[in-house]
Amino acid sequence: MEAGPCVAIGGMFPSQPITAAQRFPRSGLHSRRIFSTVVSEPGPGLPWFSVVGYVDGQVIFEYTSEKQRMEPRTVWMAQNEGPEFWDELTWRARRFQVWFRASLNALHELYNHSKGFHIIQMIQGCDLREDNVIQGFHQDSYDGRDFLTFDRETMTWVAADIGAQITKRRWDAEICDNQQWKYYLEKECIPWLRSSLEYGKETLQRKVRPTARVSDRASHDGLTTLSCKVSGFYPRDITVTWLRNGESRQQETYSEGILPSGDGTYQTWVTMEIDPKIKAHYSCHVEHESLLEPLSVSWEPNNNLIPIVAGVITAVVLFGVIIGVVVWKKKCPGRKGTATL
Repeated sequence: MEAGPCVAIGGMFPSQPITAAQRFPRSGLHSRRIFSTVVSEPGPGLPWFSVVGYVDGQVIFEYTSEKQRMEPRTVWMAQNEGPEFWDELTWRARRFQVWFRASLNALHELYNHSKGFHIIQMIQGCDLREDNVIQGFHQDSYDGRDFLTFDRETMTWVAADIGAQITKRRWDAEICDNQQWKYYLEKECIPWLRSSLEYGKETLQRKVRPTARVSDRASHDGLTTLSCKVSGFYPRDITVTWLRNGESRQQETYSEGILPSGDGTYQTWVTMEIDPKIKAHYSCHVEHESLLEPLSVSWEPNNNLIPIVAGVITAVVLFGVIIGVVVWKKKCPGRKGTATL
């Protein structure tokens, strides 16, 4: 895996703001990510090379080997950056496109891989916390496994396995590239992130309050599974825990993570299994930066009796109506030849 061209260090980064993707930030963070991907076997919806930029988890630009052009993915990016900006990004993306293809072939040989589906992913970015602490990183992976990580303090690369050691030695020797990576992570990424946050502040810096609903269902061995669905919140970061008698039961809870709702907000589910024979007070506790104080929704085990009782009453009434109709028909039979409903 050869080192990238020194002039293009910083990935798709010109000297002004843009962002990229990977993991999303924790509480109180804004993030900027660039996620570059190359695959050995492209297919429908999967170009062999792509670059996607993100700010706070929202796609703001995209380049694919099919379109050969970096394009904005938000109105506010298109409105605030001119043609020269997108031309510069396109030029850099095309240079890395060539480099990635050569790198994929090199890794095939390095790991003695035959033909088949293989993938390289390069992730660069930075996080800005509310206390102005800055974090920057650059990671490379091959076939879903860590390959190399850049250490900006020493300006060297950390190899994840023996195979990566060969590339590490080559890249450590590229002093020009490593200096520019350090400069980007420490001096350029955060100003670009701040600019993007200003461009899209109506979207990225808005706060939408979550709603929470609790429910239950029968589980195995007489146990009950409590579920807390929290939805409609923005930004993405949120803390949802089940409390028993006011104490957190986080170690006993399960969540499938935070997912997009499809309308620009997020949703999540947190479940916990309990023994209903043990009398205790359970509540879903929600913390989110849109809330002045935490949201708490209690689970009431008797609530489930309401639809059951209503169903029984409805069934009794319906049965009485049917009996009444049958009796009425016996007393007042229709005349012969007369159509009845």
